Amino acid sequence: MSEIKVSRAHGTTLKKARKGAEHIAEEMGEEFGLDHEWDGNTLRFHRIGVSGHIEVGKKEVEIYVKLGFLLMGLRPRIEHEINRFCDENFGPAA
Repeated sequence: MSEIKVSRAHGTTLKKARKGAEHIAEEMGEEFGLDHEWDGNTLRFHRIGVSGHIEVGKKEVEIYVKLGFLLMGLRPRIEHEINRFCDENFGPAA
């Protein structure tokens, strides 16, 4: 198993941060075939070989992804895409 963890301050309202997380999940869903659903302020996503969540707080968004063995080779690409989506939706990392 391989894990990806990304934390990003968002500097916006919780509602707007949730919209950003939803946008990230939709784009990742299109690109990597992920399904997602909300559980409170946590957006959970999954598909065979991938699971994780985006936790939206008042000031920060935390993304956690767990990749199965067969997708470990895609880790750099997936991590790059997560960071790119975060840059687009929440601004560049500080």
